[in-house]
Amino acid sequence: MKKMFLFLPILIFTVFNSCDKEDDLKGFDQDAFPIEGTWKLTSAYISAGGPQYWTDVEDGEELNFLNNGSFSSDKFEGCSTGTYSIEDGNLTLEYDCDGFESGTENEEGLITYKLDYGKNAILLTPTSILCIEGCSYKYKRVD
Repeated sequence: MKKMFLFLPILIFTVFNSCDKEDDLKGFDQDAFPIEGTWKLTSAYISAGGPQYWTDVEDGEELNFLNNGSFSSDKFEGCSTGTYSIEDGNLTLEYDCDGFESGTENEEGLITYKLDYGKNAILLTPTSILCIEGCSYKYKRVD
């Protein structure tokens, strides 16, 4: 138990210092920091049965948010467009292809995330599915 109390502060320190200062993440404010633009997945916060850790993602997917509420993504082969909304720090994606299922939707067929942001990065933490050991995905602005 003592080891856990020693490990936890080290883990918290590492997580908070692993981002560049310009990428310090905080709650999303659409007015102060518009999401419109293109974002590329660069790293994932995952666990393989033990403590979580950041891992780089090579050739990550891209999300493109337009100011009319539509988005495009190259994540899924069967569908690449839809609409998005942001409310109370949550991002909702609704793909617009009939019969499309990714396996990550909630009961309403929506893919949802908790959204945090930095100057040039967003952090998406899935809420439409449960990551038993936790998971988050960091995207960098590319435009």
